[in-house]
Amino acid sequence: MTESPPAIRLRGLTRAFGSVTAVDHVDLEIGRGEFFSMLGPSGSGKTTVLRLIAGFEQPTSGSIELFGDDVTARAPFDRDVNTVFQDYALFPHMSVLENVAYGLRVRGVGRSERQGRAMKALESVRLDHVASRMPAQLSGGQRQRVALARATVVQPKALLLDEPLGALDLKLREQMQVELKQIQRELGITFIFVTHDQEEALTLSDRIAVFSAGRIEQLGTPQELYERPASRFVADFVGTTNLFDGAISKALLSRDGEHSIRPEKMRLSDQPATQRGMLSAPGTVAEAIYLGNSTRIIVDLDTGGRVSVLEQNAHSDQTDTRGRRVFVRWSESAIVPLAAQASAA
Repeated sequence: MTESPPAIRLRGLTRAFGSVTAVDHVDLEIGRGEFFSMLGPSGSGKTTVLRLIAGFEQPTSGSIELFGDDVTARAPFDRDVNTVFQDYALFPHMSVLENVAYGLRVRGVGRSERQGRAMKALESVRLDHVASRMPAQLSGGQRQRVALARATVVQPKALLLDEPLGALDLKLREQMQVELKQIQRELGITFIFVTHDQEEALTLSDRIAVFSAGRIEQLGTPQELYERPASRFVADFVGTTNLFDGAISKALLSRDGEHSIRPEKMRLSDQPATQRGMLSAPGTVAEAIYLGNSTRIIVDLDTGGRVSVLEQNAHSDQTDTRGRRVFVRWSESAIVPLAAQASAA
């Protein structure tokens, strides 16, 4: 039995703007029904890759396949994908229902059928009760869900999302993250999500590609990227970490090269570690930052260097500990060796 081709396959994809190479020979496969995120800082190439998949940009070299078909030279309207942008782009003079039905109207779908399908799409994002309202009467989160309904009503094989939650406040973004994942599971279509927010990518994704300088620095599940970063860039960009190299790494860890330990995998104690498989180092608390559910404690080590320790606030009487002498303790299993360069995906 022949295996079905992936939803998206990029081969040697390159996009140059004059002397600047925005995307540098990217090879990538995205599975059918996968929630896939492209994560990276501004200028890393992630948005350009999304625009190349959508057909808004043409590659300098390489190819783009959608569900086994080479669409490299096809126009955007001739690709079975839809894009949701950060600014929603709803028509202000149309009702919510008319906005959602617009794509079906352009495709020549009859009035009765397109209204029925548009209403079902609104039901999928739990907004059928606002079908008659105008976009200006909706909240930011509601407008974003309308944009999702409009993009999915035409039943694309893949949905491309260009930082769609970036304009929302924190609480609303967190709510929309949950809803977006539920919508993707219910629809069962491939979602390709671009973001610079690592927490957002970790929350939503089945797999993540971390971009840097036009290349994929590392590709993996959220757990793989967080627990086993392949390079200093990934360790530092995906979450917060403590980095050790050179003499500090040798003195603290008895290891050569560069290593990472996550702050939540370190603990403070009044005594050095004595258990097998545990290491410790003395130091002085330089700062304690209260974060609500946790406290980030910065410790200046006697050997040189500074580490961050994250402790959960199990009690409400957490006090400032600056100047306190402590031992920072960690398990040898928490030490992650980092490659000198990114591992190509």
